[in-house]
Amino acid sequence: MSERNSRPDKFAEEDQVIARLREELKQRFPMPDPKPRNKRTRILGAGLLSLAVLATLAWLDPAYRSEHYLTRVGERQTLNLADGTVVTLDAASEVAVSWHLFSRRSELQRGQALFEVAPRVYRPWLVDAGQASVRVVGTRFNVDRHASEVRVSVAEGRVAVAAGGAERDLLPGQQVRASNAGLGALVAVDANAVGAWQGGQLVFQRTPLGEVLDIIGRYQDKPVRLQDARLATLPVSGVFDSAHVERLLALLPSILPVKLGKGADGSVLISPRGKK
Repeated sequence: MSERNSRPDKFAEEDQVIARLREELKQRFPMPDPKPRNKRTRILGAGLLSLAVLATLAWLDPAYRSEHYLTRVGERQTLNLADGTVVTLDAASEVAVSWHLFSRRSELQRGQALFEVAPRVYRPWLVDAGQASVRVVGTRFNVDRHASEVRVSVAEGRVAVAAGGAERDLLPGQQVRASNAGLGALVAVDANAVGAWQGGQLVFQRTPLGEVLDIIGRYQDKPVRLQDARLATLPVSGVFDSAHVERLLALLPSILPVKLGKGADGSVLISPRGKK
C-alpha cells in the first residue's frame, strides 16, 4: 500500500458520523440493568428495535455529503479526500463522490481516474463507471471509461469488478475490460505502469485506434475523425507523450495502414492508405 494511504487519518469525518449514530441509538434505546427477570421482554424488545434501526440504515445507506469534480481538456487534478483517499483525475474527466454511513461511493462519469483508496474494512469504496462497477476496501487501481467500454487496471491490492451479471477479482498487474456484453478476459499489464498517464506517458498495448483517438481528445481541442469505421479496430502499441499528442498523430501512417488529411474545419482526417 502506498505511503499516502498508510498515514494516520486526521479527517475521517465519516467515522465521527458513525460514532454519533451509535451514541444516538444508545441514548434513544438505553439498555437497563437486566436484574429483574420480569423486564427481560422489554429489554429484548428494545434490543430488537435497535437492530431493526441499524439494519434499515445499513440497507438504505444514506449519503450525508456529496462532491463533484471535473477537469478541462489538457488539465489534470489531484483530489485529497477527507478519508485519506487520493483520486487523480485525468484531463477532460468527471467524477462524483458521495459519503454514506456504511460505504464510500464514486461515479466516474467520463474520462479516467486513478484511485488510491484509504482502507476502511467496514466501509468499502464503490466505483460506478457505467458498464462496470468496482468494489474495494483499500488499494490502488485505475479506471478508464470510454463510450462503449470501461477498462480497470490494478496496481496494488485487490478489486472486484462486476458487469453484465459476472464478477471477477483482479490482482496487481491484471486488467479487465467491461462492456454491455459483460466482462472480457483478464489481461496481464505492468503494475508499475498503471497510472503512467499521471507523469505524461500514454502507454498503449495493442489498444484499438478508436480508443487511442478518444484519449487524444482529452489533451487537444482539435477534432480527429476516422473516414472509415473499420479503422477503429487497428491496434496501436507504444509509449507517447501526452503533452505532444500531435506527434502521435503524425506517427500513425508509419505504424498503421492509414494516411492523414485535413478537414475544412481544421480537423485531422484519418483514411485507409491508398484510398482517395
